[in-house]
Amino acid sequence: MKREKNVVAPSPLQQPLLDLRDKLLDLHKGIIEFERERYEKAVGPIQSPYHFLQLVTRDPWFTWLHPFSQLIVAIDEAVEEKEPLTETIADALRKQARELLVASENGEGFSGHYYVALQNEPQVVMAHAAVIKLIGRQKQSD
Repeated sequence: MKREKNVVAPSPLQQPLLDLRDKLLDLHKGIIEFERERYEKAVGPIQSPYHFLQLVTRDPWFTWLHPFSQLIVAIDEAVEEKEPLTETIADALRKQARELLVASENGEGFSGHYYVALQNEPQVVMAHAAVIKLIGRQKQSD
């Protein structure tokens, strides 16, 4: 979902965060689809989009995704704040993304589940690479 709500052009600090947000949304979508397939194989069919939304937000199966979802929300909030976005906040959000998107075969929580998704879903691998490439570019330009 692309952002079209803001008519005002993004500031030089906002634009890189919006670009990061878009790449994170692509990655989030890939992970959600991967987890949906795994859930349906293990538990059974998901009855409706509403049922799926309830599962993603409340079922323990999907709890590991909450920090990732919260990062996207934090970026949205930072960009949409009435107070001007600062370099410190932008850097902190990029750092949070870098630290979160570390997969670990023996990790617990996000890193362990993320490892499984990266090992099994090409769409997740491609979206991860796009995020890392973007974060790396932004880090060099900071």
